Amino acid sequence: MQALHLMVTLDPEVLKITGLSLVITFSATILGTVIALPVGSFITFQGFPGKKFFINLIQTLYAFPTVVIGLLVFLFIRRIGPFGFLGFLFSPWGMIIGQTILVLPIITGLTISALSGIDRTITDTVISLGANRLQFLFSVIKEARFAIFAAIAMAFGRAISEVGAAIIIGGNIDATSFWGSTRTLTTAITLETGKGNIGLSIALGLILLLIALVINTLMTQVQQR
Repeated sequence: MQALHLMVTLDPEVLKITGLSLVITFSATILGTVIALPVGSFITFQGFPGKKFFINLIQTLYAFPTVVIGLLVFLFIRRIGPFGFLGFLFSPWGMIIGQTILVLPIITGLTISALSGIDRTITDTVISLGANRLQFLFSVIKEARFAIFAAIAMAFGRAISEVGAAIIIGGNIDATSFWGSTRTLTTAITLETGKGNIGLSIALGLILLLIALVINTLMTQVQQR
């Protein structure tokens, strides 16, 4: 009952945690997509030594442990690390970097699979019409847009449900300001459960499940097209 009360009354703490989770995950997914689409297109349509090995490596990184990602990012952005001067440790910026690294291999690998399925006559036609590299990229992405959208949705779902990197990089800080806090849905559930605040944990868990349901529904709709 307490969990439902917190959700129905739009509890400010619940809204702040949910809002921050969505902002961080959307930012990381958009950043990862902007990087992964041209990289995936290049790998698909260009030949180079070790291409098959590189694709296998990307697909292996689908299961990259989030705690390892968190550790690697921590080492780079900690105070004495090479990028410590940026002050990203224990901030949403650092968490966005961590989640971007998490979604990059997923979007890149699935983009490669999607673009590989395009009929060769279509790509040859685009090239014969004199398209430059950017026009070619937009054309092939448009052709495989449904599969690519499903890849992006899958990456979003993976990012918003991860907890290891978020705790190591963000520190699960509960601040009064929105951007000063680093509590996401998953890290807050971990903390509040440990404190015995089960009502808030259940409310946050239900919201996380609701978001996952929306993502899964979108993916199903897209894949049925």
